[in-house]
Amino acid sequence: MAEVSTFRSTLIFFDKLGIYDVILPFLLVFTIVFAILEKTKVLGTEVIEGQKLTKKNLNAMTAFVIAFLSVASSRMVAIINQTAAHIVLLLLVSVFFLMLVGSFMKEGDKPVYLEGKWQILFMIIMFIGIVVIFMNAITYEGRSWLQIVFDWLGNFNNSNAVSSIVLVIVLIGFMYFVIRGADQGNDNKKMKSE
Repeated sequence: MAEVSTFRSTLIFFDKLGIYDVILPFLLVFTIVFAILEKTKVLGTEVIEGQKLTKKNLNAMTAFVIAFLSVASSRMVAIINQTAAHIVLLLLVSVFFLMLVGSFMKEGDKPVYLEGKWQILFMIIMFIGIVVIFMNAITYEGRSWLQIVFDWLGNFNNSNAVSSIVLVIVLIGFMYFVIRGADQGNDNKKMKSE
């Protein structure tokens, strides 16, 4: 039998204590809810020594109750753990992508940040990734929502309706590309004439 390292046995001990199933999800939910309540000021503000401050005690108590109710449900904790792990993976993928882009930059150039259309495209990709992660994490009768959607879409793979929808989407995309290109050409002509 392979020998378990000291650090691995510590992680196993933490798992048996419930650090990963209770403490960490509780802290994550509490922190996020408290930050949202502080930022949005939903529960109101109060004036103390001429300064308008949030009601931290109400925000903290509300965040505590919501976090406590979240960890009381083992199904909710499983969804939080699975989703958080996949979102961290998605974050690492985006950091690795930026590292690869940065490897083609010369030293001294401005830092690598996505701007304009690339930023919008990357935000859309990240949003789709997060939606897919949540759909994979939430289960119904032993199957994830993602599996249910794929099975439902699989029923229409030979359908004329699906092929018609795809054709219409492609045509609309092509028309948008052509019209947008013509508009940009007209804008360039106007700028030159001025």
